[in-house]
Amino acid sequence: MKISIIGAGNVGATLAKMVIESDTADVVLLDVVKNVALGKALDLSHAAPLVGQTKRILGTDNYKDTAGSHIAVITAGFPRQPGMSRADLIKKNGGIVRDVVNNIKSSSPDAIIIVVTNPLDVMTYIAYKESSFERNRVMGMAGVLDSSRFTYLIAKKLNVEYKEIETIILGQHGPLMVPVISHTKVSGRPINEVLSSEEIDLLIRDVMESGGEIVNLLGKGSAYYAPSASCFTMIKNIINDEKNLLSACVYAEGDYGLSGLCIGLPVRLGKKGCVEVAKLRLDKDELDSLKKAAESIKELLSGL
Repeated sequence: MKISIIGAGNVGATLAKMVIESDTADVVLLDVVKNVALGKALDLSHAAPLVGQTKRILGTDNYKDTAGSHIAVITAGFPRQPGMSRADLIKKNGGIVRDVVNNIKSSSPDAIIIVVTNPLDVMTYIAYKESSFERNRVMGMAGVLDSSRFTYLIAKKLNVEYKEIETIILGQHGPLMVPVISHTKVSGRPINEVLSSEEIDLLIRDVMESGGEIVNLLGKGSAYYAPSASCFTMIKNIINDEKNLLSACVYAEGDYGLSGLCIGLPVRLGKKGCVEVAKLRLDKDELDSLKKAAESIKELLSGL
């Protein structure tokens, strides 16, 4: 098993560490900035005797080294800078994602692509269209992260273990995310039997602001431990054919009345990628919110 991670920044390097130290697969860490990936891969290799890993990691700036990858993760891209419009960021990162995808197509035509680059929903759409892959082989990481953050907040509020929380967040990766309250449970009980609507609304506000809170606390950069762990969760589901219910950004083909865009939907991941878009019974407010998120994403796509 071979996994290529394109982009050796904080998310890419942390993900590489998780994959290699868990002995999940061999890793190729690629970055266009010469020697960055080589240095980080060598550093991780020096840790191998201490952590007991048997898989190998290679750092490179040459896509030839990624040939035959089973999974390709795209973390490469620029963060949004002060004064930069969303359209500017889409143009800049869209060009990067197109270039990466074309290299993946050439070197690993059978790979499953996981996109992490932001704006996530648009970048996943670009990757899907540019690759011409079946929709089950292109997906974006966002919903797993948002759902994990929501789980953390609920568990903290109620002082219960994380395993007691069942929840999922769909929609856009951003202010129009859709926490599915109708499918959120605490120790098997619907959350609205445990918390008031006001308390739930505050938790929803907090999860929407989670990413921004980390940016503000760090002062420079953004979250990378939780995003890396979220991507690793998707990788494990694919490799081990786990088919757990997760949220991932995938191309909609009539699912929940949506089509022609990539958006966070409930899915099951297995060896062939997204093996199913699950059919959850959403309430009217949740469906309306999902459609509103889709409209926002389509507006961004119209500028491509």
